[in-house]
Formats: sequence, C-alpha cells, structure tokens
Amino acid sequence: MFTTLRDEIKQTKPFTSLEEEAQLNIVRTGAVLLDDAEQLFRPHGITATQYNVLRILRGSEPGGLCRNELRDRMLTRMPDMTRLLDRMEEAGLVARAREDEDRRMVRSRITAMGLEILDKLDDVVAAEHKRRLQHLDADQLRTLIDILTTIRQTP
Repeated sequence: MFTTLRDEIKQTKPFTSLEEEAQLNIVRTGAVLLDDAEQLFRPHGITATQYNVLRILRGSEPGGLCRNELRDRMLTRMPDMTRLLDRMEEAGLVARAREDEDRRMVRSRITAMGLEILDKLDDVVAAEHKRRLQHLDADQLRTLIDILTTIRQTP
C-alpha cells in the first residue's frame, strides 16, 4: 500500500497548495534516491558525488576536463570542486595535470583505479535503476522525464 507524503513526514495539516505538495514530493523522492545511492557506493569507498565525477570523467576520455567543465556537468551543485578533486586525487581516483600551452589550465582524468571502481559498479547501478523504476512502463518513464525536464527549465 502506498503512503502519501503527508503520512511519511507525519504532517497533520494539508499542504498549502498542490504546487507545494508536488515540489516537496520531488525533494523527498530525490532524498530517498540519493540515500539509496550513498548506501550503494559506500562499500566501494566513494560517495554519490565522487561516483558522479568518475562517471563524467570516464565519458570525457581521453581528453579529461578542467575543473569548471567538470563542475558544470555535475548533477548537483558543487561549490568547492577543487577540494573534491584534491580528495579524489589523494585516493588515487583521478589524476590532474597542467596544460603545456596554458599553465593555468589543469585537466582532470580518471585513473585506472577509478575505472576499476566504475566497472564494478556499472551493473549494480543499472540494477538499482531497474529496481526503483521497473514498475513504470516506457510511456510513464518518458512522461516523468518530460515533466522533470520542464520543471528544471522553468525560470
């Protein structure tokens, strides 16, 4: 049996509008999905944010990306990308190198260790996506994607 958001958060008063209820449902759902992802990645020694960086860097090979390019591709806002990359470099997940032409430009690339972690996680992540969304058919998934895209693009 499905419970409503009001039941989940033990709210006794009605929401002030359908828009409020919809937005809070989106926030709650995002938090649940993110919590599940964190549990998935923890045994591999990474966070959901680090997984996202590794995923982006794998897709940018062989050239890699500079800090700002990487920041702009993140799923969630990352105000201090430099510190995140510092930690990931210390852990051996990424390597950074200055460009010869422009010494101010530092490119980040995924390491063999980072690729190994992603290889182990590819099937696990796909299974989690399937587990969470398998009850929706293709038309429902497309509708969900379209609705969420429209919300993000509304000024």
